[in-house]
Amino acid sequence: MWLFFLFVGVPLVEIALFIQVGGWIGLWPTLGIVVLTAVLGTLLVRSQGAQAMANLRNSFNELNDPTEPLAHGAMILFSGALLLTPGFFTDALGFALLTPAFRNLVLRELRKRVKVESVVSGQDQWNHDPRHPDVTIEGDYEVEEESPRNGPSGWTRH
Repeated sequence: MWLFFLFVGVPLVEIALFIQVGGWIGLWPTLGIVVLTAVLGTLLVRSQGAQAMANLRNSFNELNDPTEPLAHGAMILFSGALLLTPGFFTDALGFALLTPAFRNLVLRELRKRVKVESVVSGQDQWNHDPRHPDVTIEGDYEVEEESPRNGPSGWTRH
C-alpha cells in the first residue's frame, strides 16, 4: 500500500501544491522557487556529502562501526535526489533530511525496526574461526603450462 502512496499520492500532493502556490504568487515566482531550491539543495548536498565522507573515512581509520556515517551519507544522497525532483513536498522532505537532527530521528526509528546480528571489522574475521581452532585444509592443484589467453585461469580442480 505504501508503494501506491509513493507513486500516486506524492505526485498528487505535488500537483496540488503547485496549483496552490502558483495561484498565490504566480507562475514565474513559483518556477523560480523550484529552480532556486534545486540549486541551493545541490550546494548543501555537496558540502554535507563531503562532510559525511570525511566522517566515514574517520570511522574506518579509527576502526569504529561505520553504520551511522554510512546511514547519514545515504540519507544525504537521498535528500539530493528529492531536492532535484521538482516539487514543494519533495523539497521540504529533502531539506529536512539535510538537517542532522532529522537524520538522527530517522536513524533512531530505523534502528527500532532493524536488528543487526553482528558487526566485524578488521582482518581477524578471515584468519580465525573460534569454533575450529587450528584447522588446516589440504588440497592439490595443477598448473597448466599452456592456457588460452581468453579462457580459464589455468587452475584446475582435482
